[in-house]
Amino acid sequence: MKHRFAARATASVILAAGTALAFTMPATADTTAADVTPTAEADSMLQAMQRDLGLTEQQAEQRLQREETARTVDDALRAELGTSYGGSHYDAAERSLVVGVTDHAEFAEVRAAGATPQLVDDSASALNAAADALDARESRAPEAVTGWYVDPRSNSVVVTTKPGTEGKATGFVAAAGVDRDMVEIVESTESPTALMDIIGGNAYYMGGGGRCSIGFSVQGGFVTAGHCGSNGTSTSSPSGYFAGSSFPYNDYAYVATGSDDTPRPWVNMYNGSARVVSGSNEAPVGSSVCRSGSTTGWHCGTIEAKNQTVRYSQGAVYGMVRTNVCAEPGDSGGSFISGNQAQGMTSGGSGNCTWGGTTYYQPVNEVLNAYNLTLVTG
Repeated sequence: MKHRFAARATASVILAAGTALAFTMPATADTTAADVTPTAEADSMLQAMQRDLGLTEQQAEQRLQREETARTVDDALRAELGTSYGGSHYDAAERSLVVGVTDHAEFAEVRAAGATPQLVDDSASALNAAADALDARESRAPEAVTGWYVDPRSNSVVVTTKPGTEGKATGFVAAAGVDRDMVEIVESTESPTALMDIIGGNAYYMGGGGRCSIGFSVQGGFVTAGHCGSNGTSTSSPSGYFAGSSFPYNDYAYVATGSDDTPRPWVNMYNGSARVVSGSNEAPVGSSVCRSGSTTGWHCGTIEAKNQTVRYSQGAVYGMVRTNVCAEPGDSGGSFISGNQAQGMTSGGSGNCTWGGTTYYQPVNEVLNAYNLTLVTG
């Protein structure tokens, strides 16, 4: 899967008396995601293919070359065959592109292009039209049906459904007006869920409404600001719940997430890369520090003071760190990092990222100790 880093978002402002809590409602939040390559060292494509496909380096190189050729041939035949084109697939065992055709007379053309022909009943356009018909009725599909796709190998539209529910899937296909002969129904135990990387500075949403930012990944979830949610509050993108929260007095929380979400040792720098978190050693006053949040992205400044008492309208918070880094609503809970060392989670402040201001963060080691959490590092 791709690592997703949420893009910047604008939002409405919710203010505490005298001091802003960097929290926002999601009405105007932009949830568009951009793909980013972390600065952490990663496997090259060849290394990954060797690891995951059981190939030698030479075999991986040869496969990439053959697949590149197959893509070129497939593009040409798709255009030349027109309505006779029945889809294609690359047969790794035979090292050949297999192209389906509905007319046996097209075999010679397929072979001349360097591919292997296969006679099929339905064209690719007909199968795609059948899938589109299912898509149009998706909102009325039985819960047991988990998805559908066009399969060029079997020259059919495959509909996956939970064990013992083939009848429900068949009824859904019929209601959509799709020819049953074009469909293969497969009973499957799969139960799809959205997979998500947990990355510092990215947005998440509370079940009762509102958006905050992820602080740092920990084993089992992430840490964030306590004022973003109370114990039991549900979250989405990533999905989870507040397993621990303290506000006021403190401003920290721990969100437990499911096994489908992967905590990563990264902080989104909102420039196409990520900062790797390697620990949580506390930086002294005067040190440079940078903040990541889902409203304003990546901003830096310096640590001005520690053990700050901040008086919000909801109550005082003690032991905070004062910085001259700017922040805005929605940045709450986001990462403060100095070098590669996690420092804390954005709490609130004054000003904004147009005119500048003061922002406070909750030291991260306090929440790690409070809930016996392990920071995910790289």
